[in-house]
Amino acid sequence: MNPPLKVYHDDDISPAPLEDAGVAVIGYGSQGRAQALNLRDSGVAVTVGLRPGSPSRARAEEDGFTLLEPGAAVEETPFVAVLVPDEVQGEVVAQEVTPHVKRGAVVVFAHGGPVHFGEVALPEGVDVALVAPMGPGRLLREYYVAGHGLNAKAAVARDATGGAWPRALAYARALGCGRAGVIATTFAEEAKLDLFSEQAVLCGGLPALAEAAFETLVAAGYPPVLAYIECVREIKYVADLTYEHGLDGMRRRISSTALYGGATRGPKVVGAEAKKTLKEILGAVEDGSFVAEMRAKFGGREEFLAAARNDRLEAAREEFERIIRRVPRE
Repeated sequence: MNPPLKVYHDDDISPAPLEDAGVAVIGYGSQGRAQALNLRDSGVAVTVGLRPGSPSRARAEEDGFTLLEPGAAVEETPFVAVLVPDEVQGEVVAQEVTPHVKRGAVVVFAHGGPVHFGEVALPEGVDVALVAPMGPGRLLREYYVAGHGLNAKAAVARDATGGAWPRALAYARALGCGRAGVIATTFAEEAKLDLFSEQAVLCGGLPALAEAAFETLVAAGYPPVLAYIECVREIKYVADLTYEHGLDGMRRRISSTALYGGATRGPKVVGAEAKKTLKEILGAVEDGSFVAEMRAKFGGREEFLAAARNDRLEAAREEFERIIRRVPRE
């Protein structure tokens, strides 16, 4: 039997490790901006580290942050948050963090993959911690502003100072995550769970299933807009029920027709072959071959966005939005 999860809330977490300690936020994308704003609103001094020419500089300046080149920002503070995309973390850490980080500092990551799979290396004498909000930066910020918080996972890969864990928790608390609960984990566990869930369900399995169902209806002669509504847009309603009440609670709140249809047809959609594929996906995550494959084949976001785009589905979405907003055709 697995041991119970250890969960920390604001009342369990001391903010002391962050008092009088600034944070250098490296990167200012979705997570970088949200975390920088939340930290500042929690009373933490934040410096944003961006390379010259970064497209994020104007946004960070508009938000009122002090901007430095990444290496200079790292040198100034005992807390360093690496919030650049995973595919460039190895390069950024090697060039901007490792040569400049102070002995006794803590470097915080938002995803365990680059550390667990050996893509980043930090000098001895530096704490290495994980604070991974369980949602996109937009929600992290929205929940904080509303007085709530997103759950986060936290871990320590290296405790050089003897205080890495309190530092990680204090950082999570300043993000607002202690309001919802900070779950103790490991870098390896977070990395593997996150990659698997993205591929199998959230960003792989679910969109692929929705798209295949949409195409099935359109091929059978149903209007694309209605197929889009049924197979794509209504995912939100079931997702919201599941988020609030769990799978059993969702099933108790849907119609009897939906309950019977889901119970009898769902196992046919996700049958033995699909379960075999899920095991293969998990295996590639666990043994590191997925990460190696991505590093070898990922040529940039635009290539994969173009390949994945379904023009017929997107046209149906745009037509739906036009109809709902009563915008006349040009």
